Amino acid sequence: MNEEVQLVFEMTKENMDKAIEHLESELNRIRAGKANIHILDGVQVEYYGTMTPLNQVSNVNTPDAKTIAIQPWEKKMIDPIERAIQQENIGITPVNNGELIRLNIPPLTEERRISLVKQVKNEGENARVSIRNSRRDANEEYKQMQKEGLSEDEAKRAEENIQELTNEYSEKVDQLINSKEEDIMTI
Repeated sequence: MNEEVQLVFEMTKENMDKAIEHLESELNRIRAGKANIHILDGVQVEYYGTMTPLNQVSNVNTPDAKTIAIQPWEKKMIDPIERAIQQENIGITPVNNGELIRLNIPPLTEERRISLVKQVKNEGENARVSIRNSRRDANEEYKQMQKEGLSEDEAKRAEENIQELTNEYSEKVDQLINSKEEDIMTI
């Protein structure tokens, strides 16, 4: 495989890796009825005039399967943290006892589970689209290289390699989606 073809392949693989990473982070934010600190990953708190991730101004942990506890490092941060959680609209009301904030994870209703599964499948489809776009871009690069002198056999081989990579990453998406769906539907 010539260097240019290999470079396009590596860039495509990198883009597909990013699609999988993004999917994993989005799936972590979808709550499956169990306490998971990742549902708070997007929460930003105003800390001395700067928007700061929640985990950089407090300890966040799960004392049991149905509770998330947030212990601010400074007592005066309790109210801003509580406001930030409410603004993030994660569907859980924070309980503030003056020293720490608790998020009690309610059990999921069947209707909510079905809604979450749809959301998971939507995220999976977004990842598949991103992977297919990476494949398309690589194939366009190979067609351009062919016009500039790359042999037809080598271009075909490169496209086959990209298709194998696309299939591999599509399977990863399916595995992640199925795993999260099972997690949500388990009572």
